[in-house]
Amino acid sequence: MLSHLPQALAFIVALIFSANSFANDTALSRAEQDEKHMYAIRIVFGEHIVSATLEDNPSTRDFIAQLPLSLDFDDYSSTEKIAYLPRKLTTTGAPPGVDPDVGDIAYYAPWGNLALFYQDFGYSDGLIRLGRITAGLEHLSFPGSKQAKIELVPAD
Repeated sequence: MLSHLPQALAFIVALIFSANSFANDTALSRAEQDEKHMYAIRIVFGEHIVSATLEDNPSTRDFIAQLPLSLDFDDYSSTEKIAYLPRKLTTTGAPPGVDPDVGDIAYYAPWGNLALFYQDFGYSDGLIRLGRITAGLEHLSFPGSKQAKIELVPAD
């Protein structure tokens, strides 16, 4: 009976390594899938580019369906740059509101506008987070109104 112990032990060790490898592969494929469900956009203000990633949610997919867009952005309350979209986005599955952080891109459902937050702001009902600015936040410090082109960045 003891002669089979090394074989049984080897089998158990192989089984554990196999299960661990499967778990790591599954975690990696989930991370890769999550990465594939992020969208990259650029917002071009003249010569300045603001880069961002968007979350995968119904509102974001509805927004992406409208791209490319040319929009006029205005300052709102020295906190955010806002622009009105050609049509309202779906709010299916959206939370009742969010507390945006500096760098957040959001959609304000009651007014139908896109918001780029360059200052901190508190919780707001009807606000849906679409994504985050990853570079170029400093380009939102302009006064008055400025036109921008928003486009989806092609995947590699």
